[in-house]
Parts: sequence; structure tokens; C-alpha cells
Amino acid sequence: MYKLCFYVPESHLDVVKNAIFAVGAGRIGNYDSCCWQVLGQGQFRPLSGSQPFLGQAGRVEQVAEWKVELVVADELIHDSVKALRKAHPYEAPAFEVWRLSDLQF
Repeated sequence: MYKLCFYVPESHLDVVKNAIFAVGAGRIGNYDSCCWQVLGQGQFRPLSGSQPFLGQAGRVEQVAEWKVELVVADELIHDSVKALRKAHPYEAPAFEVWRLSDLQF
């Protein structure tokens, strides 16, 4: 099992989540479309040669973005990241992937 975390502007929040859910990510037991999300503020400066969705090259940009976290089965992680990249409006979307351990007590 993996945990996938990504940051996305509100304009594409549902589009990106739905693309990832469509490949099977976000499933926990008998539930699907499971995630956790919180609104925050992202910052970046597009460099020369970039094609930013928001902002202008050379200027620091601060934008409201959603942080979304969800679990992904081992066999779905590559397809989930591909879906994220395809649906996300940013040229280089920020995301993290963590390998989770199954702890038995």
C-alpha cells in the first residue's frame, strides 16, 4: 500500500481526484473515493523557459492550493501517478509517494 499526496488549485481539485479515483486509488475496504484534503497556500517562481498555468516567469507566485492525501494499492501506484500528471493543470505538479507498512498488533 502507498500513500499519495498532491497539491492542486481549486479549479482542478475534483478533476484530478476523479482521474485518480477512476484508476482505483482511494479505496479502503468497502469504500472508494476516500481521501483527506485541506486548503493551504503554495508558492513557486516560474523560471525562464517554463510555461506556468498560473503566474509569470521570474515572479514569485502564491496561490491557494488543496493538499490531498489518499491510499493506493501497490499495483495501482504507477497508473495513479500517470492519471495525476495527465489531469493536473501544472507543468510540473508537486506530489509525494510513501510506501506504507502493514503493522499487526
